[in-house]
Amino acid sequence: MNTHSVNAHTARRRLLLTLKLGEMPEHVPGLRAVHGFGTQPADHVDGGIIDRILRHHGGAIRVARLHSARVRRAERGNVIGARRFDDVEQISGVARVLRIEVREIDRMQSLMAALAELPMVERVGADYLCHSPFDAPAIAGDVRHAGNTAWAQEAIRLPQALHLEPGDPAIVVGLADTGVALRHAELDARLRAGFDSVDLDPDAVGGLTLVGDFRHRGQRPDDDVGHGTGCAGILVARGAGMPAGGAGLCGLTPVRVLGAAVGADARRFGVGALDNIDAGMKRLIDLGAKVINMSFGTPDSLLTGDAPRPHEEVVRYALARGVILVAASGNSGLEERFHPAANEGVIAVGAVDEALKPASFSTRGAHVALCAPGRDIVTCGLDGYQRATGTSFAAPFVAAVCALMASRAQRRAWPLTGEDCKRLLIASARPFSRAGVRGCGHGVLDAAAALRALDDDIDLHLRDADAYDGGARLEPSPAPAAA
Repeated sequence: MNTHSVNAHTARRRLLLTLKLGEMPEHVPGLRAVHGFGTQPADHVDGGIIDRILRHHGGAIRVARLHSARVRRAERGNVIGARRFDDVEQISGVARVLRIEVREIDRMQSLMAALAELPMVERVGADYLCHSPFDAPAIAGDVRHAGNTAWAQEAIRLPQALHLEPGDPAIVVGLADTGVALRHAELDARLRAGFDSVDLDPDAVGGLTLVGDFRHRGQRPDDDVGHGTGCAGILVARGAGMPAGGAGLCGLTPVRVLGAAVGADARRFGVGALDNIDAGMKRLIDLGAKVINMSFGTPDSLLTGDAPRPHEEVVRYALARGVILVAASGNSGLEERFHPAANEGVIAVGAVDEALKPASFSTRGAHVALCAPGRDIVTCGLDGYQRATGTSFAAPFVAAVCALMASRAQRRAWPLTGEDCKRLLIASARPFSRAGVRGCGHGVLDAAAALRALDDDIDLHLRDADAYDGGARLEPSPAPAAA
């Protein structure tokens, strides 16, 4: 996971505009209706000052709501689309995001600055491009017989964790990435139905060479890169020719939020616009994912000083729905903030090597929670297997353990939040193999210890619940008086 500099870091004709509560116009159609049912996007927003600014700086416009309502039309009768969003969607902001395409791009900065001054506008920003290449070239083919192929699983005591908790098929992990190799022998029986939210214009992505399907959203999250397939193997591989997936019996819903591009070295990497990613995330949350793995990022250094931080609305929405979010910290080797890893409420994961030392490429910062194995990980490739390196492949180990923790909590009829997971993962982490490590979190993932910490935490709360009622200690009732 990393973000490379390109000639333009945005989907150049698109911007994302979040209106304040009560300001969303009812006539603007949803993007899913535009792509899936041929509905025409709107050619205006408010018939007033927003439209005047948009046309003055950007010429002709096309407007659609980025997200669809969680409640379907059939469940709310003839309620207009913009009014079907519930309170959580409204307050988090996902109900109020517009994707706007303009004809002219030379004055985009002036356009966004003018819109940001309007009282009905909550935030406005460019539709940045996000990238997910490998940190080092993946070794493809049969790589299963070089060294200890299960060192990562053994280092985090994953076999012991799966013995304690095999996973619950009702707990679903969402994978927002480049898609997966749907027919891979390790994955084909382990995947739930997914979808594809990528729609990129090759003339508006700064000269990148896009390959594969990059224009049409759809229902098949086919992987053209290998990045998402590698993450999926770490999560749910059957274990026929590689270590079994760490999420055990939990389900996996793959979402293709990143398309494929070819770099100067002829290697493929994932690329997606923020709106593609956020739209895929919103739908994934509404499908009931309990844990979402996000091995992609956009660095603060790419954003202008007053630009809104990426993914804020969809992260707030996920947390409000009780979803546990896990993200790769980045592969820059610097102390910096990538989003979504640096967003509040997200569990940011760095990488360690086989010696449990932080990898040189692992992005550091106070927001990093902990590390997991991220160098020479044997996992699924587009064709067979690969050894993959990067924080992209450390994050799925943590996501897998979060799914086991959610399964354990479900088995004990106990609610589990992302905040609970982060606290327990940190408290149960193993120390790094050397002292004095800074900016890499609180240690190395220990899957078995995390499950035991969860059990202890639930036991403690249950004991407290038995002893207290609303903060007041319960005293035995007096014996009834003799007649």
